[in-house]
Amino acid sequence: ALAFLMNGEPEIVKNFLLKTLRLQSWEKKVDKFRLGEGVLPASFKVLHDPVRNSETIIADFGESAIGRVAPVDSGFWWIILLRAYTKSTGDTSLAELPECQRGIRLILTLCLSEGFDTFPTLLCADGCSMIDRRMGVYGYPIEIQALFFMALRCALRLLKHDEESRDCTDQIVKRLHALSYHMRNYFWLDIKQLNDIYRFKTEEYSHTAVNKFNVMPDSLPDWVLDFMPTRGGYFIGNVSPARMDFRWFCLGNCIAILSCLATPEQASAIMDLIESRWEELVGEMPLKICYPAMEGHEWRIVTGCDPK
Repeated sequence: ALAFLMNGEPEIVKNFLLKTLRLQSWEKKVDKFRLGEGVLPASFKVLHDPVRNSETIIADFGESAIGRVAPVDSGFWWIILLRAYTKSTGDTSLAELPECQRGIRLILTLCLSEGFDTFPTLLCADGCSMIDRRMGVYGYPIEIQALFFMALRCALRLLKHDEESRDCTDQIVKRLHALSYHMRNYFWLDIKQLNDIYRFKTEEYSHTAVNKFNVMPDSLPDWVLDFMPTRGGYFIGNVSPARMDFRWFCLGNCIAILSCLATPEQASAIMDLIESRWEELVGEMPLKICYPAMEGHEWRIVTGCDPK
């Protein structure tokens, strides 16, 4: 869609946005189990009937996907693309359609619903994000949080300021405030933070605890020290109780810069890191999705021997 917008073909994008929105209202079942109302499909295919000369769309909400996982990120991308279409064309009429307003609210209701979570980040099942095979990213993967943040900011611009949306916009404002604070403080890693983690005390409780997630200093992998330059830093892959995923994930960090989830200083530090670790992160190829690659026994355990 972004490529079509850049190429001056917004009509294709408009049709795509409307067509996928209609799929959102379908009843979604995976193995007789009903999915949430706002879920958008990960993909769809067009079936052509040569006899009747008609075409039907078959949407995939996870029942055809590898590993049978529903997509968490497709709803966020839909909101971001709607905002990109509006910005690119200057046409606000599409976003103002009642069905588009309802679509945004459904996606957000699904994500902003309250549960047992004590973090403002969004809990995401393993395999439900762009990294569509098991890479052990269960919990709060950086790319989902960055897309979530960007989608919330886009939705705030797209939603009409009427009675129907007031509740939703209030929730967005509160969540954005909490999410940005949480991400900038707890997902951020630089040389100073690395040294602090090494000196963490464990099993602390009460609100005075410094090591809020009970991270064991021994869990720091050896490669992190060599990888971290004196100037630079990045948002780590995941933060959940007693477990930090220190891997570098490209999409989450880049979206964090685009969406201003990263402060200007953090955005510069991410670019400094890419520059100083160019050989590892880029080398002969475009930017790597994930670094470092897993090998040997670790690869077997975490990915379930998935060759991808």
